[in-house]
Amino acid sequence: MSDADTYTVTWLEMEARPAGPRPPVPGTVPTMLLAAENPPVRWFLSLYDGVGGDYAWTDWHDRPEGELAAFVSHPDVTIYTLMRQGWAAGFFMLDSREEGVCDLAYFGLMPEVVGQGLGGWFLRTAIHTGWDRPGTRKMTVNTCTLDHPSALPLYQKCGFVPVRREDRSRSATYAP
Repeated sequence: MSDADTYTVTWLEMEARPAGPRPPVPGTVPTMLLAAENPPVRWFLSLYDGVGGDYAWTDWHDRPEGELAAFVSHPDVTIYTLMRQGWAAGFFMLDSREEGVCDLAYFGLMPEVVGQGLGGWFLRTAIHTGWDRPGTRKMTVNTCTLDHPSALPLYQKCGFVPVRREDRSRSATYAP
């Protein structure tokens, strides 16, 4: 197996709310964050593919639609869309189905806005939003070497600490 066939998954945790207030929105472009209510699967997949298309995000395309529908519509799972100038510039998904844990299940920006200084602000906003959820005692996230190269360093810069790593093969299904 070649190096191109393997990747490393890193699981990270944050056990305390970050100090300081929510970060201010960068720039002067009209920006808003919207929480979805009862989102359709097709809409979620459009965000998922837009953000993850360049990073091998394919796991939800291999699962039954009913499983995905149950996940995205679960009352303890919320999708937040970053809207800039009227269009979806990114999204994050918070999953609080495990008691006391808020998992940052998905996070990312559309390719058109990567490199515009939004990543740190958007991640810090996602973290504060996760800690605002009732009962959160820990936040978790995972990333892999197939994701954007800045993902792991950004998670660590924002306060997540690696707790486990695992090498996997592309021939095996990536399931965080």
